[in-house]
Parts: sequence; structure tokens; C-alpha cells
Amino acid sequence: MEGSGKGREGWFPLKTANVSYDHPFNAPWEYALNIDFVNEDRGVGARVAVELSPESAKLLAETIFAALQRGEADPQIQVSVL
Repeated sequence: MEGSGKGREGWFPLKTANVSYDHPFNAPWEYALNIDFVNEDRGVGARVAVELSPESAKLLAETIFAALQRGEADPQIQVSVL
């Protein structure tokens, strides 16, 4: 994975995204989509955790795909594929 995350100590490069559908730690639902963006090389401070309701996770996925489609269709934007 390539990207950046902002944690307690500022920005850090992302190396991994752990995704699960399980009991959340903080959110009030029985189950949630849990995403942990991490860089284990940087220690415990290089982590961004997200807990989403199933509905919110689906909406986010749709929104991400729509944004990518718009960007890829825009001739002014050069798209790099990993």
C-alpha cells in the first residue's frame, strides 16, 4: 500500500491497511467495518484506526470509486497506476 496517514505525531507513510468486519472497540454497534492504517516500522504511534457502520462503509466505497472514475476521466489529471 502507498499513501500517508496523520497520527498523534504527524504524517507518516502508510504500509498496510488491516480491514475486518468484527466487533468495534469504540463505535456503538454490534459489528462494524474496522480499518487500521499502519506502518509497523514507525511503532504504535503510526496508526490510524477507523470504525464504520456497514451502511457508511458501503457509501464510502461507492464514493471512492466515483471519485476515481471522475479523476480518471479528466484529461487534465495524469493517473498513475500502481
